[in-house]
Amino acid sequence: MKPTKNKKLFKHIYDVTVKFNEVDMLHIVNNAVYFNYFEQARIKYAKDLGILPKEGIAGSGSAFYMARNEIDYLKVALFEDRLRIYTRVPYIKHSSFGFEHIIENISTKKIIAEGAGVLVHVNPVTKKSIPLPGNFVKAVLKFEKRVKIIR
Repeated sequence: MKPTKNKKLFKHIYDVTVKFNEVDMLHIVNNAVYFNYFEQARIKYAKDLGILPKEGIAGSGSAFYMARNEIDYLKVALFEDRLRIYTRVPYIKHSSFGFEHIIENISTKKIIAEGAGVLVHVNPVTKKSIPLPGNFVKAVLKFEKRVKIIR
């Protein structure tokens, strides 16, 4: 699924400043770092919605595995650039859901990257997918308003 570039569809925002250790010898943000930005934004999203288990990510008896992660690099980011990561959940299935992200340079207002991913809710012992928790679905639907339910 191609992520949308329409920032109006994104309600969750997470800002970062590019650190020295995130740039490579060309003085631009290393391509792998963008996936870290997405991960940080997803965790912040879960915390802000109150859907991160109180026991911690590994202590709840279930886990979320990243099944797909994709990115399109549109422009470069440099040391000390201030970036805004927009995050949303566009769809929810029985045991998985999607995330979409846009990364914008705050100073220039240019979109520098966009990405998407799929997470699967998994029993960490059996390694098999399990239904998404009801509180997760309710919290996302309350926050997002524009989530496609695919069952």
